[in-house]
Amino acid sequence: MRHPMTACPITRRQWLGAALAAPLTASLALPALAAPAQKLGSQLRIVIPANPGGGWDQTGRALGTALSSSGMVDKVVYENIGGKGGTLGLAEYLKRYDQDPDSLLIGGMVMVGALALNKASDQLKQVQPLTKLTSDYLVVAVPADSPIYNPQALIKAMREDLSALAIAGGSAGGVDHMYAGMLARIAKANPEQLQYKPFPGGNDVVNALQQKQVQVGISGYSEFRDALRAGKLRALGISSRRTLFGIASMRDQGVDAEMSNWRAVFTGKNIPAVRAQQMLAAIEYAASQDSWKSSLSSNNWNASLQSGKNLQDFLEIETSTAQIMSHLLKLKA
Repeated sequence: MRHPMTACPITRRQWLGAALAAPLTASLALPALAAPAQKLGSQLRIVIPANPGGGWDQTGRALGTALSSSGMVDKVVYENIGGKGGTLGLAEYLKRYDQDPDSLLIGGMVMVGALALNKASDQLKQVQPLTKLTSDYLVVAVPADSPIYNPQALIKAMREDLSALAIAGGSAGGVDHMYAGMLARIAKANPEQLQYKPFPGGNDVVNALQQKQVQVGISGYSEFRDALRAGKLRALGISSRRTLFGIASMRDQGVDAEMSNWRAVFTGKNIPAVRAQQMLAAIEYAASQDSWKSSLSSNNWNASLQSGKNLQDFLEIETSTAQIMSHLLKLKA
């Protein structure tokens, strides 16, 4: 029997209405493709707007490895520019590489959320989206000895005293922050009392949990995986519709809160269309090769390639999602 607390579940679909309710479905990895007639060149720069070790860093380096191993480029240079949900990296990219035909920028829902939080969503229109790469779900974790033993206990603790519960996740306004706000709303707590502690990477969230600086952490499975397997952390649930990685979904445990994260690759707004198409063809070819498929498997990512008008429409929906959720949840930078 469904728990009484979820008789009227609060989901993204209910907040946004049918027009904004398009589900984030992941496509299968590409079958092997014929190599493009032209490789990208001798060197490519991938700008990663986050510190080393997190999901964006893993994605950018996996993409670079796939591009080089597939012969699409001779050498890949990585540049990490962390801070403020990717907005600092975006600003630097626009300043230094906007017209550079040999550079790419990693981004995703975290950046979209951070821009919405700072009422700067139009900045995303200053870069050119090439393709969505991956999607994954969020794990809610606690220290192994935490008295919070399941999602219902978490909701109860949030309802009783939200201000006493420190929650760690990625950058302010990002998908982790939104999910924390969603849980607070389900608990019927005042979201303005949410004690959200943003960190620049998943490793920092793990450390904060292990050092008992926070009581709850929210991040992707790949970032929590080692600590979970070592028994240092305990997963309460995952934000998917069903069990994944042996972790029961929050929904199946009576807390109807679904959300997914995604990552994409962009280039400069002023890069010629012919060059942008070459980049896209190279990325799609690399994504059909064993190197990228191995990265998907080892990091537990879902292949989620999407480009062209479908990607443009998707980004508009996600931007609206972030703006509305930031307002409804009263998220603060």
